[in-house]
Amino acid sequence: MPRRRVRALLLLLLCLPALEFSGCFVRRRIITRKGPNPTPVLMTADKQTLIDRLARQFEAIQSLSATVDMTPALGSSEKSKITEYKDVRGYVLFRKPSDIRIIGLYPVVRNKAFDMVSNGKDFRLYLPSQNRFVVGSNQFPSQSKNKIENLRPQHFLEALLVAPMQPGDKAELVNLTDEDNAVYILHFVRVQPDGEIQPVRSIWFSRINLHMARQLVYDPAGNILTDARYSDWHVYDGVPFPKVVDIDRPQDDYAVVLTVVKMEINRGVSDDKFVLEQPEGTVLQVMGQPAAPTPPAAPPPPAKGKKKKP
Repeated sequence: MPRRRVRALLLLLLCLPALEFSGCFVRRRIITRKGPNPTPVLMTADKQTLIDRLARQFEAIQSLSATVDMTPALGSSEKSKITEYKDVRGYVLFRKPSDIRIIGLYPVVRNKAFDMVSNGKDFRLYLPSQNRFVVGSNQFPSQSKNKIENLRPQHFLEALLVAPMQPGDKAELVNLTDEDNAVYILHFVRVQPDGEIQPVRSIWFSRINLHMARQLVYDPAGNILTDARYSDWHVYDGVPFPKVVDIDRPQDDYAVVLTVVKMEINRGVSDDKFVLEQPEGTVLQVMGQPAAPTPPAAPPPPAKGKKKKP
């Protein structure tokens, strides 16, 4: 018998007693991925392909008008206190370059919960339940203890219409493919004049279809400002768009899930749709200035009847 076959036979005889317990030659691990298809065919792409794909998605949308179901949540998971509101109907209007308006209606009665608009520079927010009208710059930080006052149309815009790579940014590509993930991640950073590298955004692309799956927006210190997740992509008027957008603003203590009910893309939105005037009798609050006190209620009229004699 050849020497090689003798060695193989001896090795097999030595391993047989152990096969019942642990296996002798190899240890195999079955890898399954999350999702309906346990063995998806993964797509490949390089950095420039994903940068170009991001730009095409942004350029394809000039305007949109959407009816959405909204699930807002106010509070913080870190503080273990979150209040979630169900069945809020919302309307989203957008027109390039930066006009956006979002209206939210309360469940059942469909009274207006909030109405907000922005031209990219300034915003206006109407809160009927508080009889308050808030105005200010988009750059002014959200810092109200009343979380609903921290809503900003610009936060929705940067999540719904993901901007392409900006001048001065640098991009690095990471392939995160393991037992639980199959995504490409584009990390955008900006080099400051002093040489410091500042994180800007991270955009995740699913390797199943190369659609965007997530966007993380950072502040200069690397803390998360916006965590937006995208799923269930559909084609509306020839343009792909996610049916479900989950927006989390951890520093502002609010989040909202938008589910598209109806969507129209590139059919135009008129100027009047982006006009929001202060309703008469509301209290004006200018961000950066103390809120005006709510005017006291008028005293009730005197009761009718005979006057008592002194």
